[in-house]
Amino acid sequence: MANLKEVKSRIQSVNSTKQITKAMKMVAAAKLRRAQDRIIRMRPYAQKLSKIILNVSSGQTKDVENPYFEVRKVERVLLVVVSSDRGLCGAFNSSIFKYTRNLIFEKYAEIESPGDLDILPIGKKSYEFFKKRNYNVIEGYAHLLEKLNFDDSRRTAEMIIEKFEKSTYDKVEIIFNEFKNVATQIIKNEQFLPVSDINQNERGAESDYIFEPSKDVIFNDLLPRFLKIRFYKTLLESNASEHGARMTAMDKATENADELLKDLRLTYNRTRQAAITKEILEIVGGAEALAQG
Repeated sequence: MANLKEVKSRIQSVNSTKQITKAMKMVAAAKLRRAQDRIIRMRPYAQKLSKIILNVSSGQTKDVENPYFEVRKVERVLLVVVSSDRGLCGAFNSSIFKYTRNLIFEKYAEIESPGDLDILPIGKKSYEFFKKRNYNVIEGYAHLLEKLNFDDSRRTAEMIIEKFEKSTYDKVEIIFNEFKNVATQIIKNEQFLPVSDINQNERGAESDYIFEPSKDVIFNDLLPRFLKIRFYKTLLESNASEHGARMTAMDKATENADELLKDLRLTYNRTRQAAITKEILEIVGGAEALAQG
């Protein structure tokens, strides 16, 4: 049985860890609220822009001549993998990495082997994971989440769009965690380019508008804006998911610490009782020996 000093030391250690996990949970909760507020503030603009595009396209995006809809033979692919900068957020990062590696193995093995598949890691954990495993990693964008803002996100989206326009890549997919609630994050794989799903979620009512300039000109101007907003929304979703996952993980860690403390205190009391009982028996035994002597 462990001695009292060892058990007491473990109690102090677990209690200190509990204070840390409790503080981290509170910090994650505050950051989650801010992340949710950013999504809410952005949503009206994104929704309005989406509706304008739907009205301009009149549900006929396939007939609109635009390079972003060009479907090519897939020979070079870019996977944008969004993770976090820090750990202690449960399976948030490991799930994304596992999903991405399975996707590469099942869907892109033929082009990954000759080096025709690139990874654009956003988040330090993503960069470290894929760099360590010798994937073709695009440098310089892992830091985006340090101070997430629209300007940095826009420049990154513009770089991706430009490379697609120049046929550097035939297809671009984004893999990230979509925020549902504090306890639920869903791994999403969205095809960023070529655009294929602009009308899947909502169809605009076909209205008889007079367009000046032409519908094609307006549509070709709005679509890049839509893609940049969509990319930024993806990063915001992942950011909120990270804080939700960390809050849940720290809450669970705090609960586990409470359970462990309960067990350790029980062990401490039992050990202390056993030590006291042993001392009493030794005193009684000594007294009896003196009496007999």
